[in-house]
Amino acid sequence: MNRLARLYDEHGQSPWLDNLKRGYLTSGQLASLRDDGIRGLTSNPTIFQKAIQGSPDYDDQFRELAGDEHPILDDYWALVLADINGALDVFAPLYESSKGGDGFASVEVAPDLAHDVEGTIAAARDLHERIARPNLMVKIPATAEGVPAIHRMIAEGRNINVTLIFSLERYAEVIEAYLSGLEELTAGGTTDLSSVSSVASFFISRVDTEIDRRLDALGTPEAATLRGKGALAQGKLAYQLFQEAFSGPRWERLAGLGARVQRPLWASTSTKDPAYPDTLYVDELIGPDTVNTLPDQTIDAFLDHGTLERTVDRDVEGAEEVWTRLADIGVDLDDVAAKLEREGVSSFQKSFDELISALSTKASELRS
Repeated sequence: MNRLARLYDEHGQSPWLDNLKRGYLTSGQLASLRDDGIRGLTSNPTIFQKAIQGSPDYDDQFRELAGDEHPILDDYWALVLADINGALDVFAPLYESSKGGDGFASVEVAPDLAHDVEGTIAAARDLHERIARPNLMVKIPATAEGVPAIHRMIAEGRNINVTLIFSLERYAEVIEAYLSGLEELTAGGTTDLSSVSSVASFFISRVDTEIDRRLDALGTPEAATLRGKGALAQGKLAYQLFQEAFSGPRWERLAGLGARVQRPLWASTSTKDPAYPDTLYVDELIGPDTVNTLPDQTIDAFLDHGTLERTVDRDVEGAEEVWTRLADIGVDLDDVAAKLEREGVSSFQKSFDELISALSTKASELRS
């Protein structure tokens, strides 16, 4: 049994693929990854920009789409949803065999809705209804405006992947949105919550990149000792919040109706600093009821030399100390989270806009 399969079988962590492109479907590579232990996948606007602009695999479908007078945005979604439906097909057997525990594929609402509550609700609802597959998760960013949209979608019984979480405070709001959403769903008469699933995604390496930048600017020996420790500390503290929230009478009442925990998901887990081990953000956050989304190169690295130990709740006191020391030496952790959220939304918007522009140009060339 390889390391990916053992990650789940021995430690209860689900490895998902952090990528999707047409070639994965047509070549059978995605099915092979599933058979090797990958238990789901996530996508985002940047992933689709790289896939669609970087490959001729979409040309035949786009040529057909561009022949009509539909808005280019409709063509974009047709390309994306073809891939998502293909991925849902690949993971459907796993969804069935795991009784809805895994086998999900995620698609994100348009990034220009990140600060639009009602727009996000309408878009998430539309994606769920258009695709209508039980193993679909719609991604909603954890902005201040995203949180009420998350609540509304859970209250409607829809699967949600909460993305772009950068602070423990916002994570607590996300957990509350999930729990109160389930409670509203039961108040409406639902007595079986087992079909509702959600994950809450922390972007791990981006946190270290920003904190390390600020530590380097401080330039002190103490600051240097904290490099590469902030993101993992936050992840471990997030897992503590998760364990506390999904225990006790409030949760037990929902669990009695079949509710599933909202699993923490570790995203952005490829290391950006070459000084750090390439499996750092996998090895150090392993534990039950979690997901780790892995880009291709991190999958290869972990299969080759990843470490299999339960680590997500090891040395929690040390994580608390790191988090306290960062604040004490002048790293404004609230500002780190706010900056990363802005940059995350902006990055996805940039990818989305660039792809729409490229598709518009290509459509004009084909029509002429």
